[in-house]
Amino acid sequence: MIAETLAGISLFKAAVDGIKGTIGTAKDVGEIAGFLDKLFEGESQVQQQRNKRSGVGGLGDQFGVTNVAREVIDAKLAKEQMQEIAAMVDMRFGHGTWASIVAERAKRIQEAKQAEIERRKQEAIKYAQMQETIVHGIVALLAAVAIALGIASMIYFASGS
Repeated sequence: MIAETLAGISLFKAAVDGIKGTIGTAKDVGEIAGFLDKLFEGESQVQQQRNKRSGVGGLGDQFGVTNVAREVIDAKLAKEQMQEIAAMVDMRFGHGTWASIVAERAKRIQEAKQAEIERRKQEAIKYAQMQETIVHGIVALLAAVAIALGIASMIYFASGS
């Protein structure tokens, strides 16, 4: 788990270094977009691991002072670096650019979540329809068997009497 957090932190730090190294020469945000993706992905990984550790589970060393201190300090450093990157992006590309990037990203994440919810609803509807079709098929088959047995027994009793 610590290795996963370190991977997220490393990705985050590499993205910060990449942005700092290229922002001065970037002609548009697209030139640093890959670094921004890595920045948000690294932050997301760190948050996911931190949330996993704060949940219920094996105790391990998640309550150790070293781990708690590392998590808190890493989170604060990441927040500081995010603010620094936000200021750099706004200074380079105009006030509000960072806020626009963050807002658009949040909008797309929300849209993706909604699309996934809708996809799951449609799957559930299809599954329910399939179950209903199977039940109707079984009922129809049982009715046909009952009718066939009724006709066969009528023929049998009519010929045997």
